[in-house]
Amino acid sequence: MTQTVFPAPVPPSLPVRGTGARFPVHRIYCIGRNFADHAKEMGAAVDRGNPVFFAKPADAVVPGGGLLPYPRGTSDLHHEVELVVALGRNAEGVVPVDGAPALVFGYAVGLDLTRRDLQARAKAGGLPWDTAKGFDRSAPVSEIVPVGLAGAMPPRRLWLDVNGELRQQATLDQMVFSVAEVIHELSKLYDLRAGDLVFAGTPAGVAALQPGDRFRAGLDDLVELAGGIT
Repeated sequence: MTQTVFPAPVPPSLPVRGTGARFPVHRIYCIGRNFADHAKEMGAAVDRGNPVFFAKPADAVVPGGGLLPYPRGTSDLHHEVELVVALGRNAEGVVPVDGAPALVFGYAVGLDLTRRDLQARAKAGGLPWDTAKGFDRSAPVSEIVPVGLAGAMPPRRLWLDVNGELRQQATLDQMVFSVAEVIHELSKLYDLRAGDLVFAGTPAGVAALQPGDRFRAGLDDLVELAGGIT
């Protein structure tokens, strides 16, 4: 057994519906501009020839949501509700679109929390978005529903309310890139692995979260995520 200079942290993991086993998180990938209405509200164009990807650290995941502290370094924290796709198999090389569904272990709903002011400054300076997207507790995610329990996905409704008011909603068939296409495009850039989470994009309606706000998100009535900002 390899000795480490300090105790190794416990790998982040998510609960899986219908089992006591947990899903170990390897990496978190996200696609931007995957709903045309959100791209429009952000002043960006949709380009199917050039999907936009970014990443969050695996330990940014917050299983089940709950109460989250308002993050340091920002005064403009935004919510982005997303379908989260959990991969359960390794892939070598580029994955064909028709082979992508075989990699999917299950589905969840999550929030891509964003320090929007930091993102805006980074965009204005032509700089990376890392500090805007990849911060502590920036990826609350629900339990994972295995594909056998989830059934067919489109056109399920993705939604988010804050303090009881509906803020975001869209059906999954409105995505610019389908789940299979997102996986295919990601595999052109990375070796995909079991344990990867893929945040599949957010619809229009992104807005600020304030201390004291409570959020609730879901994918139809299949799975929900609830929490708040302290």
